[in-house]
This record gives sequence, structure tokens and C-alpha cells, in this order.
Amino acid sequence: MVISENRETRASVPSMIHHMDLDHDACYRAIQSRDPRFDGRVFTGVKTTGVYCRPVCPARMPKSENVLFYPSAAAAEAAGFRACLRCRPETSPDLGAWKGASNTVSRALQLIEAGALDGGDVEALAARLGVGDRQLRRLFQQHLGATPVGVAQTRRVLLAKQLIHETRLPMAQVALAAGFGSVRRFNETFQHLYQRPPASLRRRTTDPAGRADASDGVTLKLRYKPPYDWDGLLAFLALRAIPGVEVVRGDSYARTIALGDDMGTLEVRPCGRDQLAVHVRFPAPSALPAILARVRRVFDLAADPVVIAEHLSADPDLAARLARRPGLRVPGAWDGFELAIRAILGQQITVHAAVRLAGKLAADYGQPLPQAWAREGLTLAFPSAARLAAADLSSLGMPRARSRALEAMGAAAAADPALFGPRQDLDTAIRALKALPGIGEWTAQYIAMRQLREPDAFPAADIGLMRALETPETGRPTAAQLLARAEAWRPWRAYAALHLWAGDAAAIQEKANARAAA
Repeated sequence: MVISENRETRASVPSMIHHMDLDHDACYRAIQSRDPRFDGRVFTGVKTTGVYCRPVCPARMPKSENVLFYPSAAAAEAAGFRACLRCRPETSPDLGAWKGASNTVSRALQLIEAGALDGGDVEALAARLGVGDRQLRRLFQQHLGATPVGVAQTRRVLLAKQLIHETRLPMAQVALAAGFGSVRRFNETFQHLYQRPPASLRRRTTDPAGRADASDGVTLKLRYKPPYDWDGLLAFLALRAIPGVEVVRGDSYARTIALGDDMGTLEVRPCGRDQLAVHVRFPAPSALPAILARVRRVFDLAADPVVIAEHLSADPDLAARLARRPGLRVPGAWDGFELAIRAILGQQITVHAAVRLAGKLAADYGQPLPQAWAREGLTLAFPSAARLAAADLSSLGMPRARSRALEAMGAAAAADPALFGPRQDLDTAIRALKALPGIGEWTAQYIAMRQLREPDAFPAADIGLMRALETPETGRPTAAQLLARAEAWRPWRAYAALHLWAGDAAAIQEKANARAAA
């Protein structure tokens, strides 16, 4: 399988992996050294055993003539290989959208992970992305070596395999939690892939951190590509945590979650080397894939910080900031509607003031969690779009125009559940967002950055970004000047913005400390 580059292919990947054409000798040298930099980028199919492995697999090294290389787990499975039980490909960093793949494929992967093919078909998926279904299939074969349906099937199988290994859930619940439509289909799939029933894959002992049953919840580990600035991301979320909905305590982040009519909680914390432990307590097991997809989005687990840093470091100002904060991620949003409401609340006021308003909004219009699912500090689900659309928000103590914008946003989101889903491209997304009530250019770019996971979103009119690049010699750049300078940062302008914001916040804090000391 050859990964080639076309006009919509992302650039800026390290020279060692720059659109690696899966050159056999180069890939073989990578697995010989068990180089972790290739983990999640290439998968090795071993012809003599019929399994496919990660580059870091501890098994005995196969001969060069006995291996084939694939750009994705789905491609390896499509070629007839099954996942290795030792290195467990399901635990590799999920870098599918960061391999230099086209923007269309990246957005399609987001939708597939969120369940777009569970109840729909490839034609509907392609229509949401503004392309033809034949073109979408061609792009998937070109960049991932598999069809969209094959990718969705591989995700289900690998999640089920992880649940078997890391939890004590009964097999029927594993099938539901992994997105299989029936236990029979689940059993047939594993029998076909592994020539054994799924229960036989479960080891007699399980990592205590992963032990769970249906009532206590499920804990799974999600890997990421190091480095990872966990403290920086946690500080960002802590500053914006809504009382009753979110809690940052110690090194963990927890929040309430609501999908459909069901409510529960989740908690995320670092766990071991290059991974996060995600504990989910939710009454509907079938919602687990969608919940995990959102966790990956919030914590930006698909990012490749090495790729991003190599590109942005060409700018001397950014190079110094990248050195101070390696692995800084773009914090995602749990829900697009929630983020839009918070962004509107925060217009022209401080972050702290916006959090107070969001807390009041949640207390007045949020739905209380059932006692069995509530936890300390986690008692409210954020208000639904339908609830806010029908509410009179004039009592919140804000300009009436802004409260009307909140009500109108609720009506728009209630009418279109896919309102904050991926669009054909960044420009299309920005135009669609700016057509919504209360959304201007800055807010649209902010939503695209955090909810749509657009790595090139950039709110150029942000005062903090302009202030971060102010110098005594040149003064503070205008929005137009900042936008022109940011051209060199494409396609990772969102990460440049986070580094500039972090530097600006640190400078403000230093000045405050100096005044306090004086």
C-alpha cells in the first residue's frame, strides 16, 4: 500500500515519516529497532503466523521476506491478518487522522468513530462531507488501505478486544459496548478472525485498574503519542469548569455526561506510560464507543506532537514556546452545543465571569443526575438545546440581545442534531457557524478549533494572540498582520494559537506576581 499526496493532503510531517510510502526496508528497520515513533503509523502483517503487530511488538523478529506493511489496522485486517495477542494493536496510539491523510478522510474518521456507520451507510457519510461515495471510498483506499465500512468494523473489533482484555464485563455487554448489533454477530466475527470464541481471549487475571462490572462502570486505557502536556491541558479545563457539571481534582478531570435520555459520569486521569485511564459510569453500554470518541476529542489523543512541533518550530517565536511547553494539546469540547453556549456567554467578559454565568445556567436549567449516578461535585447535566430553546433567559443578568442569542442557539441545535458535526472543509464550517445566532468570526473559529477538531482553525482577532506577539520594536500586530504571519503555521495554526495563549497567560501572571511582590 502506497500513501501518496494529492492537493488536499496535509503537509509537514517529519522527514523520517513524511508520507512514508511504506518502503519495505525502511519499515523493517523500524520494527527491528522497535522504534516507538512508528507506533500507530505502520502495522506489520506476518505471513507465517497470520497476525499483524505494532512496531513495538516484543515477539521474536520475523524474517524480512515474511512480513508485509500496512498503513492502518483496518488495512491489515482487510488483507486477512488478525490482531496480535501480545502487542495488542487496539492499544496503539490512534493516529489515523494524523498520517498525512486528506482532510476529507480525517473528518470521515471522526464521524465513523462517533458512530456514523452504525445506523447509516457510506453514501450518507459521503453526503455529510460534500463528496461522492465513490470518491470517499477511493480516498480511504489511498490513505488507509481499507474501505470506510472496513475501518468501522475494525474499530468495533478492536474495542471489543480491549474490553475483553481490560474489563470483566460479561461477553453480552462487551458486544453491546463495542457497537455490535447482536451477540450472535459478535461471536461470529471473533470466530472468523481468531478461530475461537471471544471469551477464550480473556486472560485469567486482569489488570486491577481495568476491573469493572456494569454497575460500577468500565475503565479503559487510551494511549497517546508523547510528549503530552497534561498539566497544561488540565489547567485549561480547570479554569473553565462549570460547577455541578465538571470537576478538576488533583490530576484528574471528571464531568457529567448525557446522551439521549441517559445520564452518567466519566473521569480521566494519567495512568502509566503514555496513556490515560478513562472510567465511565453510564447506564447504556451501547453508548461507550461514542463516549470514548468524545474523550479522544476532548483530550486531543490523536495529535502527533512531534509532527506539529517540527513544523511550528520554524518560527523562532514559536520555537521557544514549544520548547517550554512540549506536547501542548488543543483541548476539545465534550459537546458542540455546550461549547457554543459557553462561547456566547463569554463574549466581552472574563473567563471567570463566564464560568459563573454557565454555572447559574446549569443550576437553573440543567437536569439533575439520578442519585445512583451522581458523584461529589457532579450533580447536573448541562442544559439541553430543547430546554434552553423554550426558556426565558432574561434573568441571567446579561444583555437581552445575548440571552436571545442563547435561546435562538438552543432552537437551532434542537432542530439540527448534526449542527456541530464536521463539515466539508474549514471555510465551509466557518460560514455555517457564522450563520448561527450570536456567532461571529472569533466564536466560529473557536468552535471549529475545539469542537470540530480543525487543526488549522485560528481566531486571528483574539486580543490575547495579538498581545502575545507584541514587541517594543514592532508594537502589537493587527489581526490582519497576525493572519498573514500565521500562513506559515498552516496546517497547525490551532496549536500555534494554544502556545501563544499559554505564553500570554504566563506573562500576565508574571506581571501580577511582580506587582504583588512590589
